[in-house]
Amino acid sequence: MSDLYSSNEVWYLDLSIPFFNAKSPLWHKGVGMPIGYDSGTSCVSPIDNSSIFLIGGEMFVPNTNTPNFTSTVYIFNSTTSQWSMHNIISFNSSFTTRKEMQAIVDNNGKIFIFGGSSYDTINTIFYGDMNILDINTMTWSTPAQDFLIHTYVDYSATLLANGNIVYIGGRYGSNSSVSSASMNQIQVFDTKNDSWSIKMAYGDNVGPRDGHSAVLTDDEHIVIYGGSVITNSGNLNVLSDVIVLDTKAWVWDIPIVIKTNAPPPLTFYSTTLYKNYMIIAFGLISSTPNITLNNNIYILDTQNFSWVTTINIPTVANGSTSTVLYIGIAIGVGGVILAVLLFTIIFLFCKKHNELNSAIPTPGDTSVSKKPIPTP
Repeated sequence: MSDLYSSNEVWYLDLSIPFFNAKSPLWHKGVGMPIGYDSGTSCVSPIDNSSIFLIGGEMFVPNTNTPNFTSTVYIFNSTTSQWSMHNIISFNSSFTTRKEMQAIVDNNGKIFIFGGSSYDTINTIFYGDMNILDINTMTWSTPAQDFLIHTYVDYSATLLANGNIVYIGGRYGSNSSVSSASMNQIQVFDTKNDSWSIKMAYGDNVGPRDGHSAVLTDDEHIVIYGGSVITNSGNLNVLSDVIVLDTKAWVWDIPIVIKTNAPPPLTFYSTTLYKNYMIIAFGLISSTPNITLNNNIYILDTQNFSWVTTINIPTVANGSTSTVLYIGIAIGVGGVILAVLLFTIIFLFCKKHNELNSAIPTPGDTSVSKKPIPTP
């Protein structure tokens, strides 16, 4: 029997090449993290577009099962490839052992983290609070909890242009009773007023799921692939459908997508939106108790709803455009993909004349981002 451990490896893809092929991506290895890591959350600073905040999750001495509680917040500077720790004012100590949540950052530099669960208690604690980290002042705050809001884990979170965060799917409840969240009653957090509301969604019949990721298109449609649901028998049923939520009309649509070049059923994968392409990486394939990991990249054209294998990337005459996919660092803004294999998280870092890309895609989490330690 093999144990599992969390890796600290960092990988990246360079999208500055004119022609990107998902079947033969060129991987580059970056500077490793100071910790082995999984099940946490992170995001990219909109202030400098290069600092990546790693928050919460399970942290270990790299490539071991030994816990490491040196810090609960790490910051990676993608320009200098340096990791650092920072003192957070009024930090919520529960994040020392909190996982299965997702961070969203707005353009003002406020990070919003909702829910999650504990991993250091006999009975798992499911959280329903909203936590806010202001990276301008490094100050943490936890607004009063709305007890009409469910305690969520393994959901997707998407920031709309109006400042609302849309939470879709996931699981909620307590240690004794956990249920799948309704896809028709959607929790929405207003980041401007720190208030919650419930939106009722209609349209096509979309089944519950968790372990999925979402991207936001220019016309404010949320696109989701796959995810999973635990059956009554306790098995993991992994899904393979594409679902789309119109956030202006709150209507679900299940588009017809040709299966050519399609990925297998995937859950706990990573995704980001580059132009009109939804790039999906890694994740779990298997619907059986045996874990099967996906090591491939898939691309969905969200305009034509077809699976493609290549992206033609236009070159810029003055060479000022730099587009990089970082693997192994963070989830969040500016294009980030959180991957499951080897704690891999893909972060899409786009620069054009030093301006921040306005698209804010939203990945999932790393609930199973561990690899086996061979036993003699």
